[in-house]
Amino acid sequence: RMATRPKKRGARKSPYVTAKGSASRSKAKSSLTVKLKGSKDMRYRLLCATLADKPLVISDIRAEAESPGICDYEAAFLKMLDLVSAGCSISINETGTKLRYKPGVIEGGTDLKHDCPPSRGIGYYLEPLLILGLFAKNPIEITFTGVTDTPTDITVDTLRNVTTHVIQKFGVEGKIDIQATFRGVMPKGGGKVSVRIPVVKKLKPISLLEPGKVKRFRGVAYVCRCSPQFTNRMVTSARAILNRFIPDTYVHTDHCKGKAGGYSSGFGISLTAESINGTILGAQTVPIGSGLPEDAGRRCAKLLCEQIAQGGCVDSMHQPLAVMLMVLSPEDVTRLRIGKLTKTTIGVLRLVQQFFGVTFMIKPDEETKTVMLSCVGAGFQNFSRRHA
Repeated sequence: RMATRPKKRGARKSPYVTAKGSASRSKAKSSLTVKLKGSKDMRYRLLCATLADKPLVISDIRAEAESPGICDYEAAFLKMLDLVSAGCSISINETGTKLRYKPGVIEGGTDLKHDCPPSRGIGYYLEPLLILGLFAKNPIEITFTGVTDTPTDITVDTLRNVTTHVIQKFGVEGKIDIQATFRGVMPKGGGKVSVRIPVVKKLKPISLLEPGKVKRFRGVAYVCRCSPQFTNRMVTSARAILNRFIPDTYVHTDHCKGKAGGYSSGFGISLTAESINGTILGAQTVPIGSGLPEDAGRRCAKLLCEQIAQGGCVDSMHQPLAVMLMVLSPEDVTRLRIGKLTKTTIGVLRLVQQFFGVTFMIKPDEETKTVMLSCVGAGFQNFSRRHA
């Protein structure tokens, strides 16, 4: 009998190795999906998911509320993301309490139209789109219809005079064009805003540490389907406070009548303060219900003075926007001095750590009562941009 050679152990591959490998791959793929709960910071969650290209699952959206599920303005925001993207997938369950979102490519395009429900202002949709549009494949030209000025969202005047200025600080060379053809106030709206957003290859790191002293005040007071005297009353009450500090104060008046004033009557004011270092801070007031024009002008001037007193290089409204742009900057240190941290900003700081892995260093400055934010950017680049 011939002696048989004993088989070497491990010579034959076990079928379980392949199964284990495929299981680990599927586990890695599922670990990319970010799972969150509740309806807090819905816009920024979807914005981070789109830019980071990570699937998102949000559950328990107002599960305990009287009317559970996503609201009409959140559904409209998802429609806008679908409009400017190619290949994105949105799935909502029957009760509306669970959302599955898989981002696609930010396509951009021209002659886009989006109708916004009157429950929120156009600024609710436009503010995140200004960030998203910078990293699109093509420049975005879109027309919004709805409410242009609301108490809860950034108004069109603030977007045009302050928001675009903050974005251009990060090295955006092309002009962001925002034109309000018609104004529209709550509850019926009727406003129309045309926007053009250029594309960039990448942003540049910033170091905004000194806001500088204020050298001039500017602003816009408007009325829709009201007496034109309301604008003069708002301007007079605002100037009564601002002229104590600087005489260089000029507030434009805008009287919108007929179709240009939308379908509802109302008024409001938006003010800006420009410093010697080029910092622009903003404040706005849109009265809720019946209010006096003098109170609106006075309140807006006081809000602007509060923003200046906080000593930040961006105002409270634009803190989340600045944080998002800092995260998307190249892999270099970016620094920003702000006033008091808002709740929304704290939520965005947590989100960017979860989606991009960027951690901010927060250092309070006891002497000036300000906060220093610094981080190393994620090195985000626009590879899908069409070259000229």
